[in-house]
Amino acid sequence: MSAIRVVRGAPDDGELAALVAALSLSAVRPPERPRPSVWGDPARPAREPRAAAGAWRLSGLPR
Repeated sequence: MSAIRVVRGAPDDGELAALVAALSLSAVRPPERPRPSVWGDPARPAREPRAAAGAWRLSGLPR
């Protein structure tokens, strides 16, 4: 961080603190843009197979 030098005047501690706070806020980068959701991605398949045919019937049978 670079040093702050007072060229003219005699600011008190409160004024210097306000100046440093204002300068530090101006140095903050803007937030990054959020990444797009995968739910809205057109390349994502609309439907993916999850189980074999008839698997729901077999799920109720004892093992």
